[in-house]
Amino acid sequence: MSRQLVAYFSASKTTAKLAKTLASTVGADLYEICPERPYTPADLDWTDKNSRSSVEMRDPSSRPAITGRVEGMEEYGVIYLGFPIWWYLAPTIINTFLESYRLDGKVIVPFATSGGSGMGRTNQGLQGSCRGADLREGRCFRAGASSAELRAWVDGLGL
Repeated sequence: MSRQLVAYFSASKTTAKLAKTLASTVGADLYEICPERPYTPADLDWTDKNSRSSVEMRDPSSRPAITGRVEGMEEYGVIYLGFPIWWYLAPTIINTFLESYRLDGKVIVPFATSGGSGMGRTNQGLQGSCRGADLREGRCFRAGASSAELRAWVDGLGL
């Protein structure tokens, strides 16, 4: 279990940019978490209480379906898990991803992008989906974070 993976969900491609920079910086494999039904701009309208994202985030048991699987997940020891912050939490599709695998002995390190909020209650919302894993405190970045900034963060994790 020595390989590293950067797995990410990016509804608007903002987190994708950060995830690609992180994977390149640390020499990790890259995997995009894809919803079975892609999110439209209307789905992401946080001002609409009936938008798909608003409905999902009001229901902590929501588990949006995903497509694909990480091949050889058992080979990864560290998983950097990226996503946008929605309502001070990780989108529930991240729980879907985590609950799709046995995570025993793995280190899960969240990272996020946000329009202005921090990590909020992210770990609280992910803890139950990370059974057997070491869930670390994550960090919120701007989409254009440099490789040097990401390297300094990773080096400070002591992994």
